[in-house]
Amino acid sequence: MGRGYVLVVAEKPKAARKIAEALADGSGARLCRSGRIPFWMVYWAGRLHVIAPAAGHLYGLTTDEHGFPVFSYYWVPLWRIDRGASHTRQFLDVLGRLATSAAIFVNACDYDIEGSVIGYMVIKNVGDVGRAYRAKFSALTRQDVRRAFRKLDPLDWDMIEAGLARHELDWLWGINVSRALMDAVKLVTGRRVVLSAGRVQSPTLIEAVSRDKEIKLHVPLPRFAVRVTVEVGGRSYTGTLAAYEERRAAEAAAERLRRNRVLRVEHYREWMERLQPPYPFNLGDLQAEAARLFGYSPMFTQKIAEQLYLEGLISYPRTNSQKIPPTVDVASIARSLARLNEYRELIDYLLKATRGLLRPRNGPKDDPAHPAIHPTGELPRGALDKAERRIYDLIVRRFLASMAPAGVVAKASARLAAPGIGSMELAGLRVEEPGWLRIYYFAAPEEKAIPRLKPGGLVPVKRVSLSISYTSPPEPYSKASLVKWMERVGIGTEATRARIVELLFERGYLEARGRRVEATELGYAVAGVLSKYFPQLTSVALTRHFEERLEAIRARRAGRREVVEEAKAVLREMLERFKAEAMRDAGMELAKALGLVRPARRCVICGREAVADGLCSFHLEAVKRLVNMYGEWRRRAGLGCRKFLESIAGLRAAGQWVREAAEYFMKKGACPPGLAEYEA
Repeated sequence: MGRGYVLVVAEKPKAARKIAEALADGSGARLCRSGRIPFWMVYWAGRLHVIAPAAGHLYGLTTDEHGFPVFSYYWVPLWRIDRGASHTRQFLDVLGRLATSAAIFVNACDYDIEGSVIGYMVIKNVGDVGRAYRAKFSALTRQDVRRAFRKLDPLDWDMIEAGLARHELDWLWGINVSRALMDAVKLVTGRRVVLSAGRVQSPTLIEAVSRDKEIKLHVPLPRFAVRVTVEVGGRSYTGTLAAYEERRAAEAAAERLRRNRVLRVEHYREWMERLQPPYPFNLGDLQAEAARLFGYSPMFTQKIAEQLYLEGLISYPRTNSQKIPPTVDVASIARSLARLNEYRELIDYLLKATRGLLRPRNGPKDDPAHPAIHPTGELPRGALDKAERRIYDLIVRRFLASMAPAGVVAKASARLAAPGIGSMELAGLRVEEPGWLRIYYFAAPEEKAIPRLKPGGLVPVKRVSLSISYTSPPEPYSKASLVKWMERVGIGTEATRARIVELLFERGYLEARGRRVEATELGYAVAGVLSKYFPQLTSVALTRHFEERLEAIRARRAGRREVVEEAKAVLREMLERFKAEAMRDAGMELAKALGLVRPARRCVICGREAVADGLCSFHLEAVKRLVNMYGEWRRRAGLGCRKFLESIAGLRAAGQWVREAAEYFMKKGACPPGLAEYEA
């Protein structure tokens, strides 16, 4: 490798420290500082290595052009174009000074496309890519880091090119569509407001707004259920025997049952079922589980996992893989974890139950760069805080559970029927052998006993009642389920999805009500304009297409220039059409939503711009849905218009705008146009 020292570029200071400690021989790693920036000197394989950190991305894209569309850009130090990145100047200065005397450069940033770009941009601008190598590791442990440095690879040009292309596409989308929105508002108002759009951000916003809109416009329909309580073996069981759309039919069935007062056992069955162990975590699964158990946002979980990685406690977390390959010494990791009191007994059980043959149950999802998230076997040096402890415990238990025996549960099922009316199911469950559930108790099923029944036997009915329920609106998104939606439709990456969701909150487009995600007025306005004027640019299909094209670059099936030029062509056509035909209309819609232009007429319910009949578009649609659903309500519940409106106004299942519309007509003492008389 020639003479002179080796400059190793790490992604962050904590990672630099762990790499230095891993490479240090008996003399240890020497900590140095240039101003406030730390770096380390170690001798590895008889040669001086200087390990210096970046602070994430140190370079960003910019342009000298104004307006839109804009397709010329170049890379500059991030501190020059982002006031929030002023701290990166010191890191870049130190790397620049250290690079002048370096003979060899090693990119030891995280092994993903972001890390590949971070290290490459530093080496390209202050060093020499012709004398550069790549260190690839999935955990910041002594063993993994040393293995990587014993066999350094050439620079990972496939990852670099894919990463550069992703940055270029995101920049082109973001700056052009954002400028289009801002210039449209300025054209109408003369004022500059900051609005943003993005290649992955915008379809995600549109999906969140669409779900929120459907919830707020939901008109629930009634359903009438016959509920029965039976008594068997001295215990009571209650369930739904039959459900009807019409109240009259439900009342007639309930009356027949009150006269008969017995149910016949149609079916009884007992069986054993194996519960297979869970797969090891990928990032999306970890985020979903932490949200379910602790209410953590995906970004918070990702942040905590990255802290645990930088401490060397877990493998690289930004992975899609559910597989742990044979190259990971799972037995050694388990033995090391047994030194922790909270896992010693569980690992003793695991080793006995498997006779020491530890094999993870791998899932179908894979990642070309990293295995599933797993503990490294290194033990915490100090006390973990509450969130770190919870996430670490989840990862350890999931890892151990993936190697444990299957659980076994005894199940029972009975069907009790009333001829001509309906039937109800009784279900029992008992854990016979906990297997992996002993370790990963978060997934333990609820045990419930039912009596052993004889088919053909009669069961006395203790009580009959009539209940009313209502059709539910779509499930509101949480941050975690929105990230899962992005994963399911194939937009964004493991590393970016949570950050994009958080960005929508920071921009003021979405807000949290408890765990549920709701759209703001600004979010509705921006999503509406994007959907109306940029339907192709903001579609999931196009976004997914370019995700696939970026993956093709990484797989060496496509070139960066080819993919970027394709994106420019799509953008150019849409932006020029918008500029020529729609800027003033879009600007007016945004300006009214932002309160910069007073609407000529306001909605009598909410004060938004009225579009017809004194109502805004949202309440106009709510009234339309009330009118459309009234006939079905009348058929099912036998209610006239006034009672129908009163019912809707008092139902939590009804959407906000639908309730507000019902309340408005109640106050007027009138029905919406097209319905019967109010008193009917």
